[in-house]
Amino acid sequence: MFAKILVVDDEPSIVDVLTRFLTREGYSVVTAANGREALERVQQEPPDLILLDVTMPELDGFSVCQRLKEDERTALIPITMLTGLDDREHRTRGIESGADDFLTKPFEQSILRARIRSQLRLKRLTDQLEHTEKVIFMLAAAVEAKDAYTEGHLRRLRAYSEHLALAYGLAPSEVRAVRYGGILHDIGKIGVDEAIIRKPGPLTPEETAQMRRHPEIGAQIISQMRFARDVQPIILAHHEYWDGSGYPRGLKDEEIPVGARIITIVDAYDAMTTDRPYRAALSDDEAIRRLKAARGTQFDPDMLDVFLDLIASGQLQPERIRAEVLHDGEL
Repeated sequence: MFAKILVVDDEPSIVDVLTRFLTREGYSVVTAANGREALERVQQEPPDLILLDVTMPELDGFSVCQRLKEDERTALIPITMLTGLDDREHRTRGIESGADDFLTKPFEQSILRARIRSQLRLKRLTDQLEHTEKVIFMLAAAVEAKDAYTEGHLRRLRAYSEHLALAYGLAPSEVRAVRYGGILHDIGKIGVDEAIIRKPGPLTPEETAQMRRHPEIGAQIISQMRFARDVQPIILAHHEYWDGSGYPRGLKDEEIPVGARIITIVDAYDAMTTDRPYRAALSDDEAIRRLKAARGTQFDPDMLDVFLDLIASGQLQPERIRAEVLHDGEL
C-alpha cells in the first residue's frame, strides 16, 4: 500500500513540483492550498506524512501544526515544515509548534527523498507501537473480566479520574496520562492468581504479597507504550498512601506522582460504591464519609477536597456515570 502524503502550500508552483516528485517516487499525494483546507483534508483521510508550508494566509503553518499535535487523533502524524533558506526564526517557532522535521526551499531531490523516507519509517514504527497499545488495552479489559464484580470499573475510573485531573488544573498531556492510568492501573493483575483476585474473604500473608506485586508487573507490561514515561509512575504508585503506609515503595506526600494520587482517590471511591465479593455497595454518603476519614492519611487532603467539591457541586455525577457505563463497552 502506497504511503499517503499531504502537501500544503499556497504557491501552486511548489505544490506542482512536490506532487510530480512524490508521484514519481511512488507515493499517493493529497494537496491543500491553505491551512484550513489542510485541517479538513486530515480529518477526511489522515495521511502518513504532512509537508506543511510555514507562510500561508488565514491560518499559517505553525497554527496548523499546533492544532494537529494537540489533537490525540492526529498528534502522531509526522509533520515536515517547509521553510526558507536559513530561516532560524521559523525553525524555532516550528519546533515550539511540534514539527518533526524541516525542509529548506528550494528542494534538493536527494535530501527531499531521504528526509521523507526517514519520516515514513518513523510513522511505521509509531503504527506498530499503536498496535501494541491496543493489545495492552485489550489485556486490561481481560483483567477486568476475570472478576464479575469489577465490570465497568475501568470505564468509571476513566471518567472520574479525568474529571478530577481537569478540576485540579493539570495540563492536557497530564490529563491524558491520568486517563490512561485509570484504564491501565490494575493491568498487572494479569500476573496474579485468579483465585486470589476472586477470593471473597481476607487474603493470607502469602496471597497479600502476591497481590501487592501487581503495580510493578503493570508498570513493566506498559513499558513499550509511547506514553510509558508518563503513565508508568501512575501505575507503579497507585497504592501509595499520603502518610507513607502504602506500597510498593512507601512513598509519602508529594513524593507520590500527582496522577497516582488521583487514581488512589477515585479507585477507592469506585470500590466502595460498587458490589464486591465481601460486601454490597456502600451508599454515596457512606463512601464520602469514609473518604473524609482517610483524608491526610490515605489520600492527598487538598486533592480529596477537590474531588468531594466536584460531587457536592454536581459537576461530577457518579450515578449518571455508573448508568452510562452500563451502555458503554468502549475503553
